Amino acid sequence: MVQNQAQKVSTGCTEVKGHGARSYSPELEVDSTSGDSNSDNCCLEAGDDQRAGETGNCQNGGPPGSISTTQAEEDGWSDTLQDITVAPYNDTYGPIQRMPATATCMDFFQLFVPDNAIQNMVTQTNMYAKKYQERFGSDEGWRNVTAAEMKAFLGFVTSTSVHRCESVLSIWSSGFFSNRSIALKMSQARFEKILKYFHIVAFRSSHSSHGLYKIQPFLDSLQQSFGCSTFRPSQTQVLHEPLIDEDPVFITTCTERELRKRRKRKFSLWVRQCTSTGFICQIYVHLKEGQGPDGLATLKIKPQLHSMVAKQLCQNLSGRNSIIFTGPSITSLNLYQEFEKQEIYCCGLLSTRKSDCTGLPQSMLVNPESPQQRGQSRSMMRGNTSLISWYNKGHFRFLTNAYSPTKKGVIIKRKSGEIPCPLAVEAFAAHLSYICKYDDKYSKYFIFHKPNKTWQQVFWLTISMAINNAYIMYKMSDAYQIKRYSRAQFGERLVFRLQREGLMI
Repeated sequence: MVQNQAQKVSTGCTEVKGHGARSYSPELEVDSTSGDSNSDNCCLEAGDDQRAGETGNCQNGGPPGSISTTQAEEDGWSDTLQDITVAPYNDTYGPIQRMPATATCMDFFQLFVPDNAIQNMVTQTNMYAKKYQERFGSDEGWRNVTAAEMKAFLGFVTSTSVHRCESVLSIWSSGFFSNRSIALKMSQARFEKILKYFHIVAFRSSHSSHGLYKIQPFLDSLQQSFGCSTFRPSQTQVLHEPLIDEDPVFITTCTERELRKRRKRKFSLWVRQCTSTGFICQIYVHLKEGQGPDGLATLKIKPQLHSMVAKQLCQNLSGRNSIIFTGPSITSLNLYQEFEKQEIYCCGLLSTRKSDCTGLPQSMLVNPESPQQRGQSRSMMRGNTSLISWYNKGHFRFLTNAYSPTKKGVIIKRKSGEIPCPLAVEAFAAHLSYICKYDDKYSKYFIFHKPNKTWQQVFWLTISMAINNAYIMYKMSDAYQIKRYSRAQFGERLVFRLQREGLMI
């Protein structure tokens, strides 16, 4: 089963490259997929572990937490390799709820943002407006928002993803991003009034203890709809930090000032994503509570936090024989062993700078002095867990209990041809290429409206993810066979449907 899976992803990896996606296949120059993060998906340069290995030689022979050769032998690490087998994955993946062929884009979107969620936004927005005016004085231009207006309001903000305008107010301008066809649905003055008072939760309850209380009910509802009630993921899934608020082109063209602004974001977000479809199955939002040592930058060197994130994202996978791919900040022996007890298997890239190397043999984490040939690898094993060191213009290390270290694979490069590697390396490269491809597609739904408040930033980000999942559900339904909308067309039709619910004001 595992071997067949790897053969499938090998083919997929070649196809991904053929369509121009960013390549995760080692040479592993992995492009950043998170603007403010330097953890899992950021540029894993070959020199990282080289420098770490040299530093380790100057100290105890390896990174903190690693163990000497004698200790490794005593703890069961051995050069003797054996085959392992992951139990078959019996679940079928795809939509659980069968949608009719007549289903519209709005119907798929409302699988994740139903009418009751929109009605709650109406109620809370009106409550907040009333309380605000009681405190600061009446607003003569305000009247209570309706459900129809709220849908139109969501449509206006969502349209910034379809038309790529940097400000939603550009819709009513006379410039390049103006859009008279939708501007007539609602006046700019009315839109700005709704934007001023828009709320998911108007008031803090006595039980609220964190900064996301204003959006938590919506997040809980979204988590449930992303979960097994709507869609079953495939056996292979990835934990990573997705693109947050800009498309891949922006990452390479933004100015230093824009970079500094992006670093001020007060939250970080991880997802568990199906590698076969791109469906986002689970999200986890972590707030930056303060500056200094507890700031977001510190999270990159906190394996205990990332381990906790991984457990949260995988809490519903116990007993399913899923295979989870992880980046360096999550990859660790202790986490993998804990997951294996729950019949969750893993394969991850290991970094001596970013990973928790506790319990791993130093001899595998320090670069050898003798020159290496491209494709050369060495493995050690403890129980069902393998630690692999593989050379390809630099040293790359992988930890896995999902793939047999005795099985061989290849990385296919256009110029270099086939580069031999262990099966785990081939599988990791292929599946991360899939996620890279889906990130490129998911970026089509980035909402460019940039509010200052953290809860609103998280809200519009999760709305973008809901549209992404809605399109995936649509594409796997009978409705796609009737009207084969592209991602862009689906987004445009959704905006039209939302605004159609609005009123002429």
